[in-house]
Amino acid sequence: MATRPAGSHVSAWRPAVAGVVEVFHAHFVDHAYPPHIHDVWTLLIVDDGAVRFDLDRHRHGALRTSVTLLPPYVSHDGRSATPDGFRKRVLYLDTSALGVELVGRAVDEPAVADPHLRDRVHHLHQALAAPGDEFEAESRLALILDRLRQQLRQRGPATVQPAARGLAVRLRELLDARTIEGVTLREAAELLHAHPTHLVRTFTHAHGLPPHSYLTGRRVELARRLLLTGQRPAAAAAAAGFFDQAHLTRHFRRYLGVSPARYLGASNAGIRPAGRR
Repeated sequence: MATRPAGSHVSAWRPAVAGVVEVFHAHFVDHAYPPHIHDVWTLLIVDDGAVRFDLDRHRHGALRTSVTLLPPYVSHDGRSATPDGFRKRVLYLDTSALGVELVGRAVDEPAVADPHLRDRVHHLHQALAAPGDEFEAESRLALILDRLRQQLRQRGPATVQPAARGLAVRLRELLDARTIEGVTLREAAELLHAHPTHLVRTFTHAHGLPPHSYLTGRRVELARRLLLTGQRPAAAAAAAGFFDQAHLTRHFRRYLGVSPARYLGASNAGIRPAGRR
């Protein structure tokens, strides 16, 4: 289990369960997530404390009594709502598990007040922590996804679109395609036939963060996935588009509260969920 001063620690791994990109357990005291975007769904429960976060520039909170579902490609941040920090357990689910057509409704109401669903998510984490229980985990995940779809579809039409269309999306797609090698603002402007300043302003307005922050976040996401496959930090840094390991470490700490080496240690230390510490 990776630890760091001030009582913070993480545990992360990728289970052999279709649809689950990563399991992430964390106890943070003073870490604050900067605005960032995932290309996957974030399903989290809070075990202690509470979390404040902005989703698509609207303020929300994650409490112990609810399940929180954050959609892909929508900017959010996160910080403790209490001086003692918080403990959370997270599942990152790819869009084969939940379709992107549900994104808008999740933006409107990320909190799901359903004690039975929360209990199911808790038991899924327990199954994911036990090697050999993959079939149980798959079964539990299927029930959870069905319940989430029901909850989302019962809501009215989304009042917030999942992402602005047009120029901002084209730039996002370009950054996704060029995550590793990168692209200059001038080159992006030429490729998309837009003035550089207009490009930055349009992207920031649509996605809630500037394009350079989006690209850095995508590189951090790629690096963490490479670390979970067993790559060393130096190799992951190069493969994810960072200048060197120090460059990766600086941004990785900012986004995840621990260094790549400690994150790698957490993923290699065995799959022990935060609730059993």
